[in-house]
Amino acid sequence: MTKEAILDFSRAHAEPDWLRERRLKAYDVIEELALPKIERVKFHRWNLGDGTISDSPLSANVPDFTALGDNPKLVQVGTQTILEQMPSELVEKGVVFTDLASALDEIPEVIEAAFGSAASYDEDKLAAYHTAYFNSAAVLYVPDNVEVEAVVEGIFYQDSDSDTPFNKHVLVIVGKNSSISYLERFESIGQGSTKATANISVEVIAADGAQVKFSAIDRLGEHVTTYISRRGRHGRDATIDWALDVMNEGDVIADFDSDLVGDGSHANLKVVAVSSGRQVQGIDTRVTNYGCNSVGYILQHGVILERGTLTFNGIGHIIKGAKGADAQQESRVLMLSDKARSDANPILLIDENDVTAGHAASIGQVDPEDLYYLMSRGLDQKTAEQLVIRGFLGTVITEIPIKAVRDEMIDVVDSKLEKR
Repeated sequence: MTKEAILDFSRAHAEPDWLRERRLKAYDVIEELALPKIERVKFHRWNLGDGTISDSPLSANVPDFTALGDNPKLVQVGTQTILEQMPSELVEKGVVFTDLASALDEIPEVIEAAFGSAASYDEDKLAAYHTAYFNSAAVLYVPDNVEVEAVVEGIFYQDSDSDTPFNKHVLVIVGKNSSISYLERFESIGQGSTKATANISVEVIAADGAQVKFSAIDRLGEHVTTYISRRGRHGRDATIDWALDVMNEGDVIADFDSDLVGDGSHANLKVVAVSSGRQVQGIDTRVTNYGCNSVGYILQHGVILERGTLTFNGIGHIIKGAKGADAQQESRVLMLSDKARSDANPILLIDENDVTAGHAASIGQVDPEDLYYLMSRGLDQKTAEQLVIRGFLGTVITEIPIKAVRDEMIDVVDSKLEKR
């Protein structure tokens, strides 16, 4: 880990001075900062980065573009951008969806003002590491008063034959009174088994009155050890509806946060996760109410197979002065093996009196009465279990805006169940 490597990379990519200085400041505090605290998850010995920064080589694992549809999208494999698709009418309205270098040419002031505003580099060691060592990025920008009707899709592939760190930064900026539906996918491709690390940071800045539907599907491979952070910053009366499907095969720690800064802002975080094999997943989902009459809801559903481990931490924090705020959360886990491990930890931090808050948490097995009912209608036990689990996870899967992707998610869940 050297400053020279970071400087060389930054200069080679003609990054502006402010970004180069941000990288160096982050590098300087890496050793001073603690790792993020994920309750009841021991990840301190995981390999989450080797202190290298470089471009990935061109991949032989290129997806079939003909199957991707004609909606607005950006596709990257490793650090390489291989497809940009944006209708002319959205281009004329000022919508931008491209790699960081191109975006810095088109909207430099916007990026400088927004970068790091939802996820500060000095929060913890992994945030600082990310800022210093991210090697590729994408920017989605929607100007004020623009309604994007088509689903915008960001597809980010990790090459399973490459050991180049998958350190991706995604910056989504939605202007005042604008609206967008965005689908994000992180996925490993290829048949390789090369060990790799991923440090991913996604920032969503929703300006006053913005309406954002944010869906995500994470399907990184079993040989990828992952830290992923998704952060939302909400302006006045802004809403971000999150639907997050965590379907990775490797060990994962995740941090999904919404900061309700503006009065009347809303956050709805729906998360589903499936752990299998000996996989360990720790997921922190947090809503912090700063604004008056702000509303934050967390709903987490998980399924654990074999010897998998899954931890849900739901954190609702109402800051002093956030009068009329509402923080609610629910975390539920189904365990399909007596060798599985799970925690569902509700945490409420209330610093204001004139508020509403509540939580619920449960861990259990498939209801035998549900199975009996389905089996009495002629279904075998495995099919009955699949239907129960589909229904249990369906609260998030149904929020995915593309039917083909919803069907794919059901297939992923079914394939994990088939491996039991």
